Amino acid sequence: MRLISNYMMSPEDYMLPCINKKILGFECMGCGGQRALSLLYHGEFIAAFKMYPAIYPLIILFLFIGLNFFFKFKNGSRIISILAIISIVMILTNFILKLIN
Repeated sequence: MRLISNYMMSPEDYMLPCINKKILGFECMGCGGQRALSLLYHGEFIAAFKMYPAIYPLIILFLFIGLNFFFKFKNGSRIISILAIISIVMILTNFILKLIN
């Protein structure tokens, strides 16, 4: 954090608002992702999972895509597909649970 004219700035001050929530009144499928990344940055791993459960499968997916770009794995496309399906299922499950509660 930096001090700018007697005001403490934090990463949360730069987060984008959810336009879907502002216009329609309910959260989108990605709501909580930025806050979860911020929590991960601060070392709060359990809180990040509670904020956005799909954060870990998404990180693994993107890391594997990056690794597969440089080191072609034998079943790389199949692993990417499985990780993508897991991520999508977690995103949809989290979204439905937020709508119900």
